[in-house]
Amino acid sequence: MAFTGNSNSGKTTLIEKLTLLLKDKKVSIIKHDPKDKAKLDKEGKDSARFYKAGANVAILGATQTYLRFHESLKIESIINNFKPCDYVFIEGLKELPFQRICIARDMLDSRFFDYIQAIAIDETIDKNEIPHDIEILNLNNPQEILKWIDKNIKDYQ
Repeated sequence: MAFTGNSNSGKTTLIEKLTLLLKDKKVSIIKHDPKDKAKLDKEGKDSARFYKAGANVAILGATQTYLRFHESLKIESIINNFKPCDYVFIEGLKELPFQRICIARDMLDSRFFDYIQAIAIDETIDKNEIPHDIEILNLNNPQEILKWIDKNIKDYQ
């Protein structure tokens, strides 16, 4: 399951909450870092938060990948390294064909509509601005989002 949204929309926080809900499952997370600016395992940063929540973590950058390689790996190769796994969450990489939830808080960005099946919003977003074919989820209810994921997630072969 992939997650998309603007910077500071709550993607990392939601993925962290979902991972904590799945503490009895094997969760792996791939974070897209297109500008190669991620700081691996620095306290409070995404990778450290994901790891502390119990997930295996890979950061896919433009010129490097943490599972640290001196090249950018293909997403399929990274996913295969995580097998066996119950859940793989991907933060970013909106152009890849995975089931996808957009996270929106304070601002609704219609650029994501073509890539998503659901949108997780809070009270700052007007539901009437969201196309009818996109399912609306409550950003403040990770259990509801996990239920949607379980219903819509696809196995990756």
